[in-house]
Amino acid sequence: MTFSDAEKAAIVSILGKVSGNVNALGAEALERLFLSFPQTKTYFKHFDLKHGSSDLQNHGAKVLGAIVEASKHLDNLEESLSKLSDLHAYNLRVDPGNFKMLSHCILVTLASHLPADFDASAQAALDKFLAAVSHHLISKYR
Repeated sequence: MTFSDAEKAAIVSILGKVSGNVNALGAEALERLFLSFPQTKTYFKHFDLKHGSSDLQNHGAKVLGAIVEASKHLDNLEESLSKLSDLHAYNLRVDPGNFKMLSHCILVTLASHLPADFDASAQAALDKFLAAVSHHLISKYR
């Protein structure tokens, strides 16, 4: 998937603004995921899923941090996400449909915190980027 210069600028701008707050924003996105799609909790039986828990903060930071890092490699997402794809496909065996649900929760979380930055074109660019990330994360499931 290729991104236009305008899409790249929007993705980098928005994710650059959240890079210093990945713990809280990542945890919020996970909380949205678990509340909206309770079936996704099955992969986190060993986590404390209460609001503000260190498990949510730490895993949220990993998830959103990986997305921020991927945004630095827009022209080579497949290679930059290869290790994460291996982890999810071969070790964690996460239902591939969960990535789309998490992407939606990340979009809602970021839009609620950055409303001035989330015009229609920025939302479309970030949605396209998250879809590409999801695509690459499930690419090794076959």
